[in-house]
Amino acid sequence: MSYVFSYKFGSFGDGPRQFNQPICVALDSSANVFVTDGGNHRIQKFTSTGGFLASWGTFGPGLSQFRGPTGIAVESSGAVYVCDTYNNRIQKFRNDGGFIRTWGTSGSGNGEFNEPYGIAVDSSNNVFVTDFENHRIQKFTNTGTFITSWGTFGSEVEKFKFPWAVAVDSSGAVCVVDSGNNRIQKFTNTGTFIRTWGGSGSENGQFSSPTGIALDSSANVYTADFGNYRIQKFETKGIFTTKWGSQGSADGQFRYPFGIAVKPAKVSFLEERVFVADSQNHRIQVFKPKLVVNP
Repeated sequence: MSYVFSYKFGSFGDGPRQFNQPICVALDSSANVFVTDGGNHRIQKFTSTGGFLASWGTFGPGLSQFRGPTGIAVESSGAVYVCDTYNNRIQKFRNDGGFIRTWGTSGSGNGEFNEPYGIAVDSSNNVFVTDFENHRIQKFTNTGTFITSWGTFGSEVEKFKFPWAVAVDSSGAVCVVDSGNNRIQKFTNTGTFIRTWGGSGSENGQFSSPTGIALDSSANVYTADFGNYRIQKFETKGIFTTKWGSQGSADGQFRYPFGIAVKPAKVSFLEERVFVADSQNHRIQVFKPKLVVNP
């Protein structure tokens, strides 16, 4: 099975449905699309086909303001979590953008951050954050209470060099994009190491500064291979299955893909859709499966 371009939305600018470097993308249970519009310091919300619904946020340190928002995740209730990266905090909102709470400050202690980049929520609404410059993962309750953390700087397993993104499957397993080590690391929900895969390069299964990650209902792993201008898909144990994309601005091409999200199929796998934040093309691209029939 391969993936082909389906549709896109967005262009450069600061109006509704325009972007200045979209960074990450997330979906709620109704398949509404939430995008961190990094250079415009705001969140935009769309229908699954790209119809504009709402936006919130301006530049600044105040509540509901952002300084370079990156990671975004939606919990089962519809609440939206945002990594407010350069304010070194997490902000939580209602589905319509109403402010709920915030936590975090600059530092390296429990509950402190040095550029939080990626965020994910598990089925129990625990929140996992990639603490980029502290080279670790932190786990919280959905009210921001610190639970645990793991990771230090390094290249050995269970260590990280600039972890960029995180995703959690239905069993609670945690997949981390270990960007500086050009690999994926997989852990239990409490941080026990399971496996790793990847390596530096451009061959199948290799990476060049990977960024975003998403999982489907079968725990297949989709990774934005930033420096190779492509998306790679793996089985749950890290076995490479397919890839798509190349450098450029045409449909199906990328200029630095960052975030990725998967809309699961309800009946046929052909209903699945993969949303990619194509940052330097200032757009969201959407892809669909294509069944390849061998002769």
